[in-house]
Amino acid sequence: MDKSLVSAEEITKKEIASWAMFDFANSSYVTVVSTAVFNAYFVGEVARSLGSGKATLYLTSLIAFSNLLVVLSAPVIGALADFTARKKRLLLITSILLVIATILLGFVSPGAIWFGLVVLGVANLMFGTGEDLIAAFLPEIANQHNMGRISALGWGVGYIGGLGVLAACLAYIKWAESLGQQSYQYVPVTMWIVAAVFTLASLPTFLFLKERAEPQVVPGGESFVSIGFKRLKETFLNRGAYRDMFVFLAALLAFTSGSTTVAVMAAVYAEQVMGFKTSDTVLMIMVVNVAGALGAFGFGFIQDRLGSKKAVALSLIIWIISVSLVIASAEKAYFWAGAVLMGLSMGGSASCGRALIGQFAPPSRAAEFFGLWGLAVKAAAILGPMSYGLFTYLSGGDFRIALFSTIAYFVIGLVILFFVDEKRGMEAARLQ
Repeated sequence: MDKSLVSAEEITKKEIASWAMFDFANSSYVTVVSTAVFNAYFVGEVARSLGSGKATLYLTSLIAFSNLLVVLSAPVIGALADFTARKKRLLLITSILLVIATILLGFVSPGAIWFGLVVLGVANLMFGTGEDLIAAFLPEIANQHNMGRISALGWGVGYIGGLGVLAACLAYIKWAESLGQQSYQYVPVTMWIVAAVFTLASLPTFLFLKERAEPQVVPGGESFVSIGFKRLKETFLNRGAYRDMFVFLAALLAFTSGSTTVAVMAAVYAEQVMGFKTSDTVLMIMVVNVAGALGAFGFGFIQDRLGSKKAVALSLIIWIISVSLVIASAEKAYFWAGAVLMGLSMGGSASCGRALIGQFAPPSRAAEFFGLWGLAVKAAAILGPMSYGLFTYLSGGDFRIALFSTIAYFVIGLVILFFVDEKRGMEAARLQ
């Protein structure tokens, strides 16, 4: 084991659980705001006057733009975090702003298109930055032998969190629908439920997770902006030393373009194509979260036993099968089967991908390398939704045709993955 990594004895179960609880908090936002409720509410109610095709294009463009901001700021945030050893303080700032933005989403009414887009953009920006920061703690609490299991624990706990908050939202939505309320009346309350859950679930992270990194001296005449982009340039120029990490980042960019698109458009697809009600959609996302938790935990053990590369490849094969099943579904039963498979593959590809980056990252530059991971993930969140939105718009609102683009991303990712040498990449991290 690399000497720069903390020994397993120094890491308490409380600390690992506290780290995982931030995935719980994150999932409350992802499942309700990005996946089950708000995106579908925006297309179906807030921007209804635009038509489903144009409304979807507006939504996916906003998602792409907010993630572009995350990509552009990631090198600076990574340098700031590494040199000041203040990842947790930065994480606290992004979390507070995310909670405020989520509360404001509750005030987005039908017709308030631009207000909704601006607030959602801020929320996505804070979420994306926080996601990079919490991931950068992984090499500080895990080694290359248990990183798969600990990463999977985070994703698994996250899916459980998403399931719990969805259950609460579903109970409220069912009650509201029984009173004859419309979505513009009950969606705001679900946003406030998410804000409360995020606040409570993230508290253990800020109370018990330790920051073991040491501050570094900032070179004279340099700023965090210049350092961030200079390190990014140096890393790319020296990519030969991290060849396998960069090849995997290309694969990650491809298959995450597909998985991100499925995640953000699942509710819209279910309601626009399959005729789901809001309560039906929330129930579906709950089932997907159960499958995702099982996938994350299961693939964590597969990864530690067979290796990360094989685990990721298996998850991508399941992705291709599941999306094909959904596209071909004329009946809801087949759609449900495809959704369950999507959950399994989503949990597997996400947890295994994050752990593999952790195995390829030199511990002294964890924030920077997880910034590259975040760059690839957010670039995928630009490429995938934008291509889906354009296909939907150009096809006159045909969501099935648009979904074919995600299969192409998974196939490309699988092909690139075969060029990754896992052992060589881990050895390169140890030598730095």
